Amino acid sequence: MYIDERKIVKDRPSLSTLKSSKCAGDDAQHEDLDPVHIYRQQFQRAAAHIKGLKRGIIDFLTSPKRTVSVCFPVEMDDGSVRMFRGYRVLHSRLLGAGKGGIRYHPTVTRRETTALAALMTWKCALIDVPFGGAKGGVVCDTKTLSEAELRRITRRFITELGDNIGPHADIPAPDMYTNEQTMAWIYDTYHMLHPDRNNLPVVTGKPISIGGSLGRREATARGCLLATERFLSKKLVPHRDNLSGARVVIQGYGQVGAIAADLFRTAGATVVAVSDSQGGIYREAGLDFGKVAAYKKEHGTVVGLPDTRTVTNEELMEIECDVLVPAAISSQIRRDNAHRVKAKLVVEAANGPVTPDADAILARKGIVVIPDILANAGGVTVSYFEWVQNIDNEQWDVEHVNRKLLSKMYRAVDVVVDRWLTLKDGQCRRHVGSRWGGGGRTG
Repeated sequence: MYIDERKIVKDRPSLSTLKSSKCAGDDAQHEDLDPVHIYRQQFQRAAAHIKGLKRGIIDFLTSPKRTVSVCFPVEMDDGSVRMFRGYRVLHSRLLGAGKGGIRYHPTVTRRETTALAALMTWKCALIDVPFGGAKGGVVCDTKTLSEAELRRITRRFITELGDNIGPHADIPAPDMYTNEQTMAWIYDTYHMLHPDRNNLPVVTGKPISIGGSLGRREATARGCLLATERFLSKKLVPHRDNLSGARVVIQGYGQVGAIAADLFRTAGATVVAVSDSQGGIYREAGLDFGKVAAYKKEHGTVVGLPDTRTVTNEELMEIECDVLVPAAISSQIRRDNAHRVKAKLVVEAANGPVTPDADAILARKGIVVIPDILANAGGVTVSYFEWVQNIDNEQWDVEHVNRKLLSKMYRAVDVVVDRWLTLKDGQCRRHVGSRWGGGGRTG
């Protein structure tokens, strides 16, 4: 039986309609932050509002199609051998090949990877690209590894995955602490194992010189900016219909956050605070990102930049602003701190930074949320463009890529907002979104 996931996504009401009615003051009760529990809870609550969904289909749509777990030895620079564990989860292929990043981080787990793969399914359906969801990762700390060690880890991991990835089966991309170089190693390893083919489409986010797409490096951040601008233009945030003069706070100064900061500033916003894993910096008049980038490159952190005030990542979330962009890791706005958020709009550049309980609190505070599956969909959109270019042996200019990205992002925001405005439940009239695309919590 064929199931149209696009229809399910676009018919889905806002999850804020479906959130628990627990009081924000219930902080003493432990909040369940298990990533699998979170995405299944969200989907099941949303699915209750979908008419005609047959029994068992919910289980089918919330269960991964395939989970691969591998352990492999790698020789280190000092001659010793260490064991590493990696995962690749394919959630769905109903709409096409699996698509999703590979991250290198000490906290990578099978359950996190499973949840992120499911989010990729909903994201691809919402943004309307012909992919299903997938995700992968290796448990390691890139900050303690040399480039040679990272290369050996990558090559061995891809060798272990074998034919579980492929241009029309499952297509990796960059994610946390992986980059263009990592994707080049993936392509080269796969190509050696599958000679005499056009293997460029096996991975996206590659260097331009070996089939990468112009505009891909900035795509996630640019999509975040486009979603924010389009939403604001609909005059659904009080006293704010564009980014000119808007105060913006960004948690996370990595591949997405650093580029987003520059793009938001160029669009007319004043970025007053950013942070990395060691803490954040705040400047009332706005940050000078030439100085921020230079200081970060020299010291490995933004903390300590002259003429700024140091804040913790927790304090950064509580700064009064127009737009708050969590661009780091999941579960950063939770039941215990959501009531202290003072933004008018939260834009989820990271995956799952707002928990279900926090969603409900923000909705009651009248704070709008543009969720991850819409806000950070620019990356997978331009990955799709790269995949198409690789198959057709073409190279599009960056203006063409950005025009197509704008069209995709604007259309997705329009679909979501139209669906949101049809909701009759007064509780969620100020909350755009569920992660489940096309019609609720923005998605």
